[in-house]
Amino acid sequence: MLLQILNLIGVAAFAASGALVGVQKQLDVFGVVVVGATTGIGGGIIRDLLLGIHPPTSLADWPNITVSLCVSLVVFVAHAFVSRLWNAVVLLDALGMGLFTTGGASIALNHGAGALAAVLVGATGAVGGGVLRDMIVNEVPLLLSRDLYAVPALLGALVVVVGDGLGVAASVALIGGTVLATGLRLIALWQKWHLPQAR
Repeated sequence: MLLQILNLIGVAAFAASGALVGVQKQLDVFGVVVVGATTGIGGGIIRDLLLGIHPPTSLADWPNITVSLCVSLVVFVAHAFVSRLWNAVVLLDALGMGLFTTGGASIALNHGAGALAAVLVGATGAVGGGVLRDMIVNEVPLLLSRDLYAVPALLGALVVVVGDGLGVAASVALIGGTVLATGLRLIALWQKWHLPQAR
């Protein structure tokens, strides 16, 4: 139950950030909803495809797609208000990343994935929606820029996998991994931490 709630919160957070990018790119309502929904459920679809879950949960179960569509429409209508809350959108994006990371790693473990596969699937699911969003709006994916995005995702997924190996309660590992991934992402933005670039 906790995993489902965290997943829906992550879908909503990613959909909101994606829809706002669509608004900033001056897309029409259809474009905003497509970008928002793709950001919201894209990572989950990639995760499920990697795990051999067919059809992907985000398409087979109505809550994920419904939440992403509704949130995208709300952002389209109230974008002027949401735009003034850009810091909140950044927070939502970081929270969505953290939630998808830990949720994806947990789902991978539940489907028999090994430790390394669970970490990679969790991180891929977390960044997948954002990569699809950036590709749709013709931007260099955030994953490939200097910002710390994939590293917090990998560490958050690692917490879940290590916790599972040590017999830690799943809820504790999920919350711990989410806090670590989200917190590290926000601290990196605040302190302007970057990975090194080639000279």
